[in-house]
Amino acid sequence: MNNFAGEARSDEPLQELPARRGFSLSYKGKTLLSRIDPIGQAERAADSLVLRDRTLYFCPSPLYGYGLSQLVEKMRANTDAVNSAILCVETDDKLFDLSKRSMKPLLDEGGEHLLLTKPGTDEESAVQLCGLVKRTWGERRFRRVEILRLTGGWQLFPDLYERMTAVLGRDIALSWGNAITLIRMGRLYIRNAIRNLALVPQAADISGLDFGADPVLVLGAGPGMDIMLDELNAHFEITSLEKRPFKIICVDTCIPCLMERDIEPDLVVILESQHWNLRDFSGARGWKVPAAVDLSCLPASRRVLGGEIFLFAIPWTRLRIFSRLEEAGLLPPGLTPLGSVGLTAAELARRLSTGPIVTAGLDFSFTLDAYHARSSPGHLARLAKGSRFNSLLNLEAAFREGTFAALSKSGLSVRSDPAMRNYRSLFEEAFSSSPRFYEINGPGLPLGVKKLEAKEAVKVLCGFQDPSDSDNGFKKKPEKNLSGITEKSTRVPASCPSQKREKDRAFREFVQNEKDFLLKFRDALTGKTTISLEEKEKLLDTLDYLWAHFPECAAAGGRRPLASDLSFVKRVRTEIDPFLKLWEEALRESDNQ
Repeated sequence: MNNFAGEARSDEPLQELPARRGFSLSYKGKTLLSRIDPIGQAERAADSLVLRDRTLYFCPSPLYGYGLSQLVEKMRANTDAVNSAILCVETDDKLFDLSKRSMKPLLDEGGEHLLLTKPGTDEESAVQLCGLVKRTWGERRFRRVEILRLTGGWQLFPDLYERMTAVLGRDIALSWGNAITLIRMGRLYIRNAIRNLALVPQAADISGLDFGADPVLVLGAGPGMDIMLDELNAHFEITSLEKRPFKIICVDTCIPCLMERDIEPDLVVILESQHWNLRDFSGARGWKVPAAVDLSCLPASRRVLGGEIFLFAIPWTRLRIFSRLEEAGLLPPGLTPLGSVGLTAAELARRLSTGPIVTAGLDFSFTLDAYHARSSPGHLARLAKGSRFNSLLNLEAAFREGTFAALSKSGLSVRSDPAMRNYRSLFEEAFSSSPRFYEINGPGLPLGVKKLEAKEAVKVLCGFQDPSDSDNGFKKKPEKNLSGITEKSTRVPASCPSQKREKDRAFREFVQNEKDFLLKFRDALTGKTTISLEEKEKLLDTLDYLWAHFPECAAAGGRRPLASDLSFVKRVRTEIDPFLKLWEEALRESDNQ
């Protein structure tokens, strides 16, 4: 167990001393409460606090709970703070027992405004707290986290409590960010998904691909990709699939870069749902490389490449249509929503191979003269604009509002922004615990995994057990499976014709059922037929993809107005006809497969 402040010793006594009001407390060589007037000190701190609405107040080590009753009363009396709450956390066993006994009446009376819990002291505890907050107060109840120090108990585990506060704040920000994304993009996601469902009867899903124990190189389109590919090209023919002892998984933005170098990846990851992503496929029509395609990606993107398509689904929100697709056997395997195509590529590498994984180009940073790798669409566009009056330096991006200076893995100054930094943090949370992940030293932000120089990374990709062992050396053009890896890359056999026919039948039946739901609801709303209010409620729940992206529904975590809300139902009505056309379009595309 990774403990932030060391394991608490159970034999250390608590020293309670009477004070003017209440008790002072000493423990582990620290005075945790005032020796003169601990109650008065806490109450003054509570009185001076200006409460804000939809705020989670994180109170580390509340001890006797002094000052909390005043805050609860202020929340109840203040209409601007009625949706706020206090989360009291104690990680020491003895102090938790003390707080539990002392605060019992207050906890019973505090209702939904107060909660006391004892998390662990490992890295996962902060993440588990996020789940506890959602279960207790619901999705998106809070908009911010503020730390509330009413005692000196927080000094026993300062790093842990800071970590918990940061993770809670990031989780709340991510949750609201997801809501905003759903509002802006939810309708596009479901429209793309319906169009792409036509692929399901014919395409393989991602579980049909297996790289065995082959090492994997995961490529993003950052400048760090150039360093890795130049090093690899110096030692053997990276362009030859047969002579390459590792697999390459790249994000779609890398396609022009790899085509320029005549390097054929083993898998391209396509995630983007908007049309601007099409420039990544310029000149790649018919290029027969396999592609891992998200169900909600832009359909035009997955039509460009000529290789085999492997479907997966990243759930952007909870929708009942996904459950129906799963029951019909039409839902592709799900992947964890990580928000970034680079992180998704890393997740696929972890799933498809049991060997080491080296990342390059997942930089989440940039410099004045290097935003993307050479030959990427962004790099080529910058070169095309260059003139005597237009510098090649990307000053507008480097110094736009929100960007900041940061230190790269190599210790040099780079630029980044909050979104990139958040992706870097998500990468660390998702993959740093795996010993199979490596990153190359270079211009990117550190990802929290083992760092290697490019030459050492080449050895890992060639299968050497110890990349720092200089005795291993290099062969100029190593043969396939240089490392002696015995497990080979395999592919699960594709569905037989009868299985494809069965999936096609299930797909057509599914589409007809969805059309029937929509037609029934439309007829009821237009007065063509009459159904009960209860039936309308059921149809609204069944057809939740019609309204999940509405602002009031996305912000409320999927809750919607009642069917008796005329304004809401009218807006739902406007969504029905476009979706009927989409289902017809999906059927026509299936006929053309």
